Amino acid sequence: MSTALFTHPSCLGHETPPGHPECADRLRVILAALDDPAFGALDRRVAPLGEREDVLRVHPEAHVAAIEAAVPADGWVSLDADTHVMAKSLDAAWRGVGAVTAAVDAVVAGEVRNAFCAIRPPGHHAETSTPMGFCLFGNISIAAKRALDHHGLSRVAIVDFDVHHGNGTQDLLWNEARVLFASTHQMPLYPGSGERHETGAHDNIMNVPLPPSADGAAFRTAMEGLVLPALEDFRPELVLISAGFDAHSSDPLAQLNLEVEDFVWATRALCELADRHCGGRVVSTLEGGYDLEALAASVAAHVKVLMEQGG
Repeated sequence: MSTALFTHPSCLGHETPPGHPECADRLRVILAALDDPAFGALDRRVAPLGEREDVLRVHPEAHVAAIEAAVPADGWVSLDADTHVMAKSLDAAWRGVGAVTAAVDAVVAGEVRNAFCAIRPPGHHAETSTPMGFCLFGNISIAAKRALDHHGLSRVAIVDFDVHHGNGTQDLLWNEARVLFASTHQMPLYPGSGERHETGAHDNIMNVPLPPSADGAAFRTAMEGLVLPALEDFRPELVLISAGFDAHSSDPLAQLNLEVEDFVWATRALCELADRHCGGRVVSTLEGGYDLEALAASVAAHVKVLMEQGG
């Protein structure tokens, strides 16, 4: 068994306006870090184009068609103040969908033990009919529904430790009793959702907001006291991770104070839980993280833990 890395050059082709934090350099520094000989054992796979059928499990056709219609031949079109598309954006988004669904396929089939998807644009802010927060399609929700509806799994857990609440994931899976979605995030902060009382139609959502300046100790307490026990009770058949690294103390878009070691701890805790319940099956996909040095170091450490567990 091993760890797969899914990515595609098209994810670099999605350019954002000058000065935008969600830039192609984010993926460049990640891929450079993962080119180190320490990651030579990664099973490197080219992300296929995603299938429309997978996207339509969570988004209506009108959502997909509206994004397709918005893509310009030249320059940028703004879908909101933060979310922009250009000529190559759609191909990047479809490769992101393909990465997460192919990763689920590979992990569920036992080809690899776990996987990391190095993709952009990210996905956890995209709501049912609203692209927002740099996100076009709800990648992690699409992955969950692939596991449930295509592979026939009964229980999929999603853990989101991005500093921003995964409002899109919550919206897309609000009525999905087969998914437990657990999110730690700073509050108050964009997008303004993620209160504890937002629990889903089937008590399938757990929001654990953290105050500005909360550190790794507070994060670990929240995980150990709430998130991990809920996952143990849920007994997932697959663990998905919305791996945002913007809770790092160096990130310019938020005010949490996690360090690389905290992401290592969380990754190991989730992998060990997956070992107990589902043969170690974990699929992680990139969300936020906007300080390039911290992002590269955090992703490298995250993938190193996946490899240790995958080996």
